[in-house]
Amino acid sequence: MRFGILGPLTARSPDGTPLDPGGPRPRALLTLLLLDAGRTVSVAGLTSGLYGDEPPAGAANALQSQISRLRRRLGLDIEAAPAGYRLAVSPDDVDLHRFQRLAREGRSALDSGDHARAAGLLKEALGLWRGAALTDLPEARPLVARLDELRLAAVQDRVEADLALGGGPELVPELRELIAGHPLSERLRGQLMRALHAAGRSAEALTVYEDARRTLAEELGTDPSADLSALHLELLRGRGPARQRGVPAQLTRFVGRADELARIGALLAGSRLVTLTGPGGAGKTRLAVEAARALPDVCYVELAPLDDGARVTYAILTALGVRDSFRTQGGDTTERLLSALRGRELLLVLDNCEHLIDDAAQVTGLLLGACPGVRVLATSREGLGITGEVLWPVPPLAPGPAARLFADRAAAVRPDLAGPRDAHERRLTGEICAALDGLPLAIELAAARLRTLTLDELAARLGDRFRLLSRGDRTKAPRHRTLHAVVEWSWELLDDEERELARRLTVFSGGATSDAVEAVCGVPYPEDLLASLAEKSFLDVADGRYGMLQTIRAFCARELADAGEQERLRAAHAGYFLRLAERAEPRLRGGEQLSWLAVLDAEQRDLDTALRHLTRTAPHDGLRLMAALSWFWRLRGRYGGRTELAVALLDAVGTRPPAGLCEEYVLCLINSVAGDGDDPGEPARLARADGLLTALERPLRLPFLVVLWSVAGGPEHAMRDRVRAQVDGGAWGVALLDLGQGFKELFAGRAAAAEAAFARGLAGFGTTGDRWGMANCLDPLGMFADWRGERERALELLDEGLEHARELAAPEERADLLHRRATVLLHQGDLGEAAAHYTHSADLARAIGAPDKVATARRGLGDVARLSGDTARARAHYEAALETCAANWFSRGESVRILIGLGRTALAESRAREAAERFEEARSLARGDDAQASSGSGSFSGTGELAEVAEALASVAAGPEEAARLLGAAHGLRGLLIACDPDVVRVEEAARARLSPKAYDRAFDEGRSLRSAAVSKR
Repeated sequence: MRFGILGPLTARSPDGTPLDPGGPRPRALLTLLLLDAGRTVSVAGLTSGLYGDEPPAGAANALQSQISRLRRRLGLDIEAAPAGYRLAVSPDDVDLHRFQRLAREGRSALDSGDHARAAGLLKEALGLWRGAALTDLPEARPLVARLDELRLAAVQDRVEADLALGGGPELVPELRELIAGHPLSERLRGQLMRALHAAGRSAEALTVYEDARRTLAEELGTDPSADLSALHLELLRGRGPARQRGVPAQLTRFVGRADELARIGALLAGSRLVTLTGPGGAGKTRLAVEAARALPDVCYVELAPLDDGARVTYAILTALGVRDSFRTQGGDTTERLLSALRGRELLLVLDNCEHLIDDAAQVTGLLLGACPGVRVLATSREGLGITGEVLWPVPPLAPGPAARLFADRAAAVRPDLAGPRDAHERRLTGEICAALDGLPLAIELAAARLRTLTLDELAARLGDRFRLLSRGDRTKAPRHRTLHAVVEWSWELLDDEERELARRLTVFSGGATSDAVEAVCGVPYPEDLLASLAEKSFLDVADGRYGMLQTIRAFCARELADAGEQERLRAAHAGYFLRLAERAEPRLRGGEQLSWLAVLDAEQRDLDTALRHLTRTAPHDGLRLMAALSWFWRLRGRYGGRTELAVALLDAVGTRPPAGLCEEYVLCLINSVAGDGDDPGEPARLARADGLLTALERPLRLPFLVVLWSVAGGPEHAMRDRVRAQVDGGAWGVALLDLGQGFKELFAGRAAAAEAAFARGLAGFGTTGDRWGMANCLDPLGMFADWRGERERALELLDEGLEHARELAAPEERADLLHRRATVLLHQGDLGEAAAHYTHSADLARAIGAPDKVATARRGLGDVARLSGDTARARAHYEAALETCAANWFSRGESVRILIGLGRTALAESRAREAAERFEEARSLARGDDAQASSGSGSFSGTGELAEVAEALASVAAGPEEAARLLGAAHGLRGLLIACDPDVVRVEEAARARLSPKAYDRAFDEGRSLRSAAVSKR
C-alpha cells in the first residue's frame, strides 16, 4: 500500500485503488501511525496526538476501538505491542519518509559534485508534496514547521544543483517567489544573485544585494553575512561566485540517523555551541559531517592529529585557508583568527576535542564571545564545559539502520552479501549489531571481516571482539584503526580512581544505581566518580542508573581480571541482589507493588546474574533468591524462562530441602516445571512438591506459593484443606482464600456462592492495594455479569481489571482479561472487535510463552469465524489450538471447549455424525474417562466444561425433550445458562418451538436435577 501525508491524507491499495480511512479521528490516527511507519508508537503518544494534553476518560479504550476499525476498514497490519501500536509498513511506502530519504541522498550527491543526480533526486523528492503537510493533524504545528524547513532546504539544494548545471534565467521567477515568503533567507538571496548573473543581468543581481542589506538592517538590525558580501564583491568585480569551504567528502554511503540529523539541525538553529559526545566509534565525526553539509558556510577542523593544545588556533587558521598563519606568534595568532572570523556567519566544526579539551574549550569560548556570527559544532568524548553549551550524546544505531550499515559495508568486501538472504542471516545480522552495541565503527570493522569469514563464524567469534576487530582503515590515525585502540584511547584519558571504578562496574550486567555501586564496588560516595565517567562517555546515565556499552564493558572486564578482583566482586554483587530481592518480595503484594516491580524490572539482568552465580557457588542462597523472585516472575509472566536454572539449582542442592528452606525448595520444584511434556522428570518433581507442601503444618512465610502451586499442579491441589490452612490470616492471605473459594464454588456449579466469594476477595485485595488480586477477582465477576446478560456491567468490570493489569504490566492477566472481554463482545454480537481482542490476547500469551492461553485465544478466533459463517477458517483455528493443547497438559479443560467448537463447525457444515463424535470426545474428556486423567496428571475439569458439553449435546439431541433436558443439566452444572449465547439460543428456540411451555419446563427441570447424570446417559 502507498500513503501520503504531505498534503491531505491519502491511502491506496497495491493496485492503486484509493481507500477511505473514514472521518477526522481515524484520519488523524492513521497520520500519527504513518509518522513513525514501521515503528511502535506509544499509547500516550497516540492519545496525546488525538486528544491533546488532557485526553478524556476512556481514551485508551477508545483508541483500541479506533485501531480495530482502521484494521477492518483498510485491511492494515497494525500490531499491538506492550508499549503501543505499530503500523507494519515500510517507511518508503509513506511519501514523507520517501521525501526525507531522497532529500538526504540528493544533498549527498550535491556535496560530492554529482549535480545531475542531485537535481533528479531532489526534484523527485519535492514532487511528492501535494500541499501543506499533515493537514489531518491540526495540532502538529511545530512538526509542520519543521517539515516546511526541510522542504525549503530541499528546494534550495535543488536550485543549487540547477545552478551548477548551467541554469539561470528559468530559476529567477521561482527564486523571487521564494524570497517573498522568506525575505530573511540569505541563501535564497545569494542564489537569486547568481541566477541573475548567469542570465547576464548582473545589475539586477547587485540590486538584490542592496534589497537584502536593507531588509536585514530593518528587520534584524544586522548586516549581510560575510558570504553574501563576498558574492556581492565578486559581482562588482565582474567575476562569478567563489566556491566556499565545507566538510570533507566521504568515501562511503551515509546510513540511517535521519532523526539524529534533524535533532542536531534543530539544536544548531537555537544554540551557538553544540557538542556531540559519546564513546569512541559511536559515529560522532560522521554525524557532525553530515549535519554540517546542510549549511552554506562550514569550516571543518580535525584536531585528532594534534598533540599540543597550543596548536588548536593554528589548526583552525589552516582550515580557514589563512596559510601564512604559522609565521605569527603568541597573541598575534589569536588576533589573526578573530580577524578572520569577525563579521562572518559560519559553522566551525571542531572534531575530536577530548585529548585537548582545555585548550579547545578556551579557543571556542574566545571565538563565541568575539564573533557573534560563528557557531561551533564540536565532537568529543566529554563536553567542553562552556556556559551555553548544549550537549547531545550520540546514541547507538537503532537495529534497522545498524543492519543496513552492516549490509552496506559487507557488500563493499563481498558483493554477494548485499543484504541478508533469509531469516537466519537476518537474525545473525541483528545479533551481531546488538552485540556490538550499535557502534558504527565496530559494525564496519565486523562487516570487513566477512572478506574471509562466514556470517556464522563472525557471530561465533564476537566473544573475543578485540582480537577479531583488529584490522581497520590504514589511512586512519592508529587509535581509530581497531576497536581495542579506540577504547584504549579513552581508557588512557582516565585517572587511577576512575579506572578502578570503571573495571569494578563490569560486575553489573544491566547497569546500577549509585547505592548498588557503593555497596558492591566498595567505593563510598561514588556520585562524583560516576558523573566523571559519564561525562567522559565511559558510562551512560539515565533515570539515576549508570550503564556501560558491552564493548567498553568487555575491555574493562579484562582489566578487572588482571587486577584479580573478579570473584570478590561477584560475591558482593550476588549478596547485594539477594538482599534486595528479599526486601522486595513482601512488598509485591500490596500498595507498594508498582514501585517495587519497577525496581526489580530495572535490576532483572543483575538478579539473573546473581542467581546463576549463587547456583554455582552457594545453592542454598540460590534457593532463597529464586523464592524471593518467584512472585515477581509470575506477575511479569517470566517464570517459564527459568526452568533450566531451577533444574540446575535442584541438582546443586540435592533431593532434600535444606533446613529452614522447605518453602524455597518447593518453589524451586514448581519453577522447574514447564508443562510442555518434554521433561519426563516433571511428574516426579511435582509429586515431591506435593508431599513437602502438604506435610507443612505451619502458616506459609511465602503465601503466594499456593497460587504458583495451583498453576503447576492444578487447582484441586490448591484447594486441599491442609494447603488452604497454611495461608496466613493477614488481609492478603484471607483475600487469596476467598479467591480460591470462589473457584471452588464455581467448579462445583454454585454460581451465587462463587460470585459472593470473588466479591469478598475483591474487597480484601482492595484493602491491601494489590492490583494482581483485584484483577483476578474482576475477571470472574465480569464473567458472571456476562452470563446474566449484563454486558455493559461486564465490560466495566473487565476494563477495571485491565487497568490494574496494565498498571502492573502483567501480560498473563491482560491476556486473560482481554480474552474474557472478547467473549462478552462475542455474546453481544460485535464479532470484529471480539476477533481483535482474541488476537491481542494471543499475542500477549505467545510473548510470555504461555501456549495454553494461545490455544484459548485461537479457540475464540475459531468461534468468531464459525459464527461469521467462515467454517473453513474456524476449523483451522480450532485444529491449531487443539494441537497446542496436545503438547501442554495444563490445557485439558480447554481441549474440551475446542472439541465442542469443532463439533459445532461440523454441524454448521451439515455433518451431524461428525459433530456427535466430537461432542462425545469432549464429554469423555470432561468426565475424565481417559487414561491420563485417571492417572492424576492434567488440570482440573470442573462442572463448567460439563455444562458446555451438555449444551453442545443438546444441539444433536434425538428430540426436543432430550435437548431441553440437556439444557437443564447445563443450568444445573453451571448454576445458570449464559444469556443470549448464540449457540444455545438456537437450540433453545428450536426445542421450545416443538414443545409446549409445560413440556419444555418439565424436561428442563428434570435435566437440572440430574445434572452430571443427564450428560453421562449419552
